[in-house]
Amino acid sequence: QVRLMESGGDSVQAGGSLRLACVASGYSFSSSYYYYIGWFRQAPGTEREWVATIYPHTGREYYAASAEGRFVISRDNTNNTLYLQMNNLKPDDTGMYYCAVRGNSRDKPEDFRHWGQGTQVTVSS
Repeated sequence: QVRLMESGGDSVQAGGSLRLACVASGYSFSSSYYYYIGWFRQAPGTEREWVATIYPHTGREYYAASAEGRFVISRDNTNNTLYLQMNNLKPDDTGMYYCAVRGNSRDKPEDFRHWGQGTQVTVSS
């Protein structure tokens, strides 16, 4: 059974930073390297949107335009942990952040099989 546990969400002022973490159990980053792993977010009343993903087979990182230059996605294969370093946070970054694995595409939520429960990020101006 795959379980994903996110942490690191908090309330911060605009311009601040947060580091989110997602620990995976029942799923190996190093052996499932043909599937994307990544982060999505959802604000109240909106659809879940892609933030950043990694394709483990190549190590290539992909970012939504809103995240490019401010966020960095990384992974620790030894501990099956996925990270999202978020810098220069803006109020528009507010939302529930979800970790997802076993993705057949880099940016479509419906293509990811396993999801965590989410961690809340709130950015105030």
